[in-house]
Amino acid sequence: MESFIKDFNADVFTEDVMKARLPEEIFKEYKNSIETFTPIKKDVADAIALEMKRWAMEKGATHYTHWFQPMTGVTAEKHDSFLSVSKNGKPFSDFSGNTLVKGEPDASSFPTGGIRATFEARGYTTWDPTSYAFITDNVLCIPTAFCSYGGEALDLKTPLLRSLRALNNSAKRVLKLFGQNPSQVTSSVGAEQEYFLIDKEVYEARPDIVATGRTLLGARPSKGQELDDHYFGKIKTRVAEYMQELNKRLWRLGVPAKTEHNEVAPAQHELACIYENATLACDHNQIVMAMMKQLAPKFGMVCLLHEKPFEGINGSGKHNNWSIAADGSNLLDPDGDDSNLRFLAFLTAVIKAVDEYQDLLRISVASASNDHRLGANEAPPAIVSVFLGDEITEHLDGMIEKGTGKKATKCTLNKGVGSLPEIKTDATDRNRTSPFAFTGNKFEFRMPGSRQSISQPNTVLNTIVAKALDDLADYAEGKTDVNKAIEEYIKITYEKHKRIVFNGNNYSEEWKKEAEERGLKNYRTTPDAVMHVTDKKNIELFEKYGVYSEREMFALREIMLENYVKTVHIEAVELMTEVMSYSFPDAVEYKLTLAREVTKTDLLFMESKAEKYLLSNLTKLVNSLYEQCGKLKDEIAKCDALSSHEEKANSVSGKVLPAMETLRKTADELEKQLGRKYISLPTYGEILSSVKY
Repeated sequence: MESFIKDFNADVFTEDVMKARLPEEIFKEYKNSIETFTPIKKDVADAIALEMKRWAMEKGATHYTHWFQPMTGVTAEKHDSFLSVSKNGKPFSDFSGNTLVKGEPDASSFPTGGIRATFEARGYTTWDPTSYAFITDNVLCIPTAFCSYGGEALDLKTPLLRSLRALNNSAKRVLKLFGQNPSQVTSSVGAEQEYFLIDKEVYEARPDIVATGRTLLGARPSKGQELDDHYFGKIKTRVAEYMQELNKRLWRLGVPAKTEHNEVAPAQHELACIYENATLACDHNQIVMAMMKQLAPKFGMVCLLHEKPFEGINGSGKHNNWSIAADGSNLLDPDGDDSNLRFLAFLTAVIKAVDEYQDLLRISVASASNDHRLGANEAPPAIVSVFLGDEITEHLDGMIEKGTGKKATKCTLNKGVGSLPEIKTDATDRNRTSPFAFTGNKFEFRMPGSRQSISQPNTVLNTIVAKALDDLADYAEGKTDVNKAIEEYIKITYEKHKRIVFNGNNYSEEWKKEAEERGLKNYRTTPDAVMHVTDKKNIELFEKYGVYSEREMFALREIMLENYVKTVHIEAVELMTEVMSYSFPDAVEYKLTLAREVTKTDLLFMESKAEKYLLSNLTKLVNSLYEQCGKLKDEIAKCDALSSHEEKANSVSGKVLPAMETLRKTADELEKQLGRKYISLPTYGEILSSVKY
């Protein structure tokens, strides 16, 4: 067997490993707990802990950690060794079921949105048995949920698990109408991760990238992505070696890394994973991001996951491919159901869910960094809409107008070259401008940012679709002719919510106007969106399904606003520092050089018209730079003086960011006026081409 196949899951405590090592009854009880969403019994946990410890130590692990996802966007861990010492001083290894199930990290030093005060330190991590433990760097990592002493969620995993329970219950109600009784329904997710790779030495020479993950100033190079020659181009040797090593490490951890290629922007790349259970997919994407950053320095590079590292070229997103599966059967596959009615029922439920909760989907991807990307040429606008493709749209429209519709089918593609084999086309085209596009048997949610956790958007998707499915079940249950009732409901629901369906160009100005006429929401900035987290309808939704309590939702709003303010504050201070430390001194040095040349030329009674023009223009730019730096400093001070996170977020959005943009524009224009030897920092062109082989 090929080594990469043999090594897949080599460092993961999978179900197969458990089945081989655990007593049969213990394994059955574990599986039953997973499928029925019931707590694992103490004797089962003890047995699993014993074998998990033995397995990990056999593989060289010396420590274990509860691996969790606090509201920071990255994972957290605290390592404890398996070592224990008896009363008589003899060492032994120890790891009990209680240790597996429960940990106690500090709950006051992570974002809590006011749920925990600084002096209230106790919090708990709880083993998530739906995701597999794994070993990395000789540490056994146990995926866990994280909550406060009072039981409130302080992480992204807990709401995700709650939403999966809700989706399971609601989907089973609908499937029962079709005479089906699956053991479990879950969402399946496949994440496409975009990222940049730049040379490590160049990275270390750019303080703004080191501090913020993106460039805060820098003039665009003469050549960026205009020729589309990087997209799907030949992968450079150093990058290919990095990708190969990345794949090997990910495969050992059970991460199904599948596709890799160059993306549109220079130095930009993508890695896509095969679909899997949403819990695993979200955990695996965190592993992917961490491994990307950890591994790059080994090859003399640095991985940038920021949504918009470089102004003027494409930023990075994370396409979240989402579907619903019942015992492994895709419920959004038009070819998966002979009657086509089940497919249409679930499809319509998703359409209804997206229309009713556009705001929550926008909120789930809101961040200061993603605001730079949404609406640009490589990303959908902040307006949420659904792409279905012409064939499925015509089918649903036909049901409304005529009471029937044709089943979506695949057809043969005519390429006009007889020697080429025939291929079947999908029922829909792809629309890269759509935020939420149906792509044949799944929906591609294109709005998430490249460095965010996908737990939050999937939590929202699971919950809003659960509600839409319950609405369908409420309508059809108890009816004499269930199929007829479902058909009626599909027609009524689609007609009511088809305003959210748009198959055209989402980038166009015409669509923005049309979307407004349709009554669709357009929250352009994070503060615009986040303030709607606690709208009455959203609180009612999440409380009904036990995904978030009202208190947790207010905390979520505070955390998101605070993170937005802090992110921009760091960038604003760093921009001022960089301008005064590099741009200003560089310009002054060049200005003095020009002044000397003008004086020398005048003394020789020679014409110095060009030099004087350059000197005059340079002086104006330097003066503007200094004044704008002062204005930005004043706006930061005004923002800092405000009391609430809401006020600060609005100040950041309305005052600080525009001041930063004005300052940057001047600094970039100034860079264009300088000779290369007067520019202290690596330029855009040098950064983007820094990985040369």
